[in-house]
Amino acid sequence: MINTANGMMSTSSSSANAQSPGLKTYFKTPEGRYKLHYEKTHPSSLLHYAHGKTVTQVTLAHLKDKPAPSTPTASSSSFGASTGVKSAAARWLGSGNGSRALSFVGGNGGSKSISSTSRIGSLGTSSSSTSMTNTNFDGKGTYLISNVGDAIFISDLNSQEKDPIKSIHFSNSNPVCHAFDQDAKEGHDLLIGLNSGDVYSVSLRQQLQDVGKKLVGAHHYNKDGCVNNSRCTSIAWVPGGDGTFVVAHADGNMYVYEKNKDGAGDSSFSVIKDQTQFSVAHARYSKSNPIARWHVCQGSINSIAFSFDGAYLATVGRDGYLRVFDYPKEQLVCGGKGYYGAVLCCAWSMDGKYILTGGEDDLVQVWSMEDRKVVAWGEGHNSWVSGVAFDSYWSSPNSDGTAETVMYRFGSVGQDTQLLLWDLEMDEIVVPLRRCPPGGSPTYSTGSQSSHWDNVSPLGTLQPASSIRDVPKISPVVAHRVHTEPLSGLIFTRESVLTVCQEGHIKIWMRPGIAESQSSNTETLSSSAKDKLLLPSKIGGSSYKL
Repeated sequence: MINTANGMMSTSSSSANAQSPGLKTYFKTPEGRYKLHYEKTHPSSLLHYAHGKTVTQVTLAHLKDKPAPSTPTASSSSFGASTGVKSAAARWLGSGNGSRALSFVGGNGGSKSISSTSRIGSLGTSSSSTSMTNTNFDGKGTYLISNVGDAIFISDLNSQEKDPIKSIHFSNSNPVCHAFDQDAKEGHDLLIGLNSGDVYSVSLRQQLQDVGKKLVGAHHYNKDGCVNNSRCTSIAWVPGGDGTFVVAHADGNMYVYEKNKDGAGDSSFSVIKDQTQFSVAHARYSKSNPIARWHVCQGSINSIAFSFDGAYLATVGRDGYLRVFDYPKEQLVCGGKGYYGAVLCCAWSMDGKYILTGGEDDLVQVWSMEDRKVVAWGEGHNSWVSGVAFDSYWSSPNSDGTAETVMYRFGSVGQDTQLLLWDLEMDEIVVPLRRCPPGGSPTYSTGSQSSHWDNVSPLGTLQPASSIRDVPKISPVVAHRVHTEPLSGLIFTRESVLTVCQEGHIKIWMRPGIAESQSSNTETLSSSAKDKLLLPSKIGGSSYKL
């Protein structure tokens, strides 16, 4: 366990360092030192693996202010913003051999100490004398949603408590993927896909209000695999899609749903004539849900990601290909095969110009939408690359913001337990040794890639795997072993980098300068309230997913 009193980390006999020898609590970058601020985990006694183990994924969800009620009600104070969650957590965290004082910090900074003497047998249950919901709970704040075993865990990113504040258990299948829509105008904003193929949409705020351990107010789609009984592999809201979402499956199909439609209607589709070709089929009836089926490839679709404007959808799969689609037009735009094996993950740059992929070839590949092919390989991992992401909050420490060339920072994690950070400036990439032109000599060259590649491929063409001699290589600026278990994802926020391992343990690494300011703020608080329980440092966040 890592103690965080006074905002500083000190290790005890049960510390993370004692359990994980050789792991450092910081790593250095050109802009400064990233420090391990705290960790999030889950009570192992609450896990069930009746349906097999699954790889943990994490979604960062930022809940905004609760919409104003249509009729006058009691005002929601800072205490109200955390009461529902606190009361639920106090019930299941209570010690069986005496009282335990708990301190919670809600998303909007409200805090209260709670003493609990009751013994609770399972997460989320409560006695009949207590209310099951708190309708005044506003829920504003930033939360981490993760899947482990048969459960979804919800943790408060703005609290240094290691354990989750809420769990949701599934009796017949395991949750394997999820997505949050921070721009949802009303109703459901959280999607959960199961390895049985079933899909649920719920309101995150409503789940936090309820102290039970089951989904409440859920819409159920593809019930019992009535449309597709293969495992859900990835799920995503369509940006600006007003409640439309896409679910990818292990059989190479994707389905488009509308959250406001009944998920139990007739949803039969025409037979796929050619399994090797991309095709789109639409539902026969206007009330059907899903409304469309995209047959993408043979074998599993491993991950999907929308560009931030929703214009393009990227998929990667077991067959080793990246495919990029014009989503509104339902057309294949471009794509290509990785160097070796399956591709496991993908991510877009904020400007939509580049796509990252990672997979079983241990490489991080950078694909250009302008050139419609891979333009750089990142070499540094010693095993499969399981997560990639651009850091949209980073800016070059040497940049004054006036340079014409944009530099990108991105990160990757792998089964080698390492976090790698990379810097990419396209104008500085050196193209490898080219084949000797007739009557000439081979040369190295620099500059814009589009002037060196062959003519841009026709629309809808999938490129073969590139030759190792034809792609520029880049090296990481940081390589740091962050967990003892293989990693499954990473998230960049304004203040931190989050890493998660396959077993569901999350670490929050504060950016240079942030940890010091948090520590300074906590010390000031301590000196002004010596006899009071210290509040954990508050961390803001964004709603990026991994």
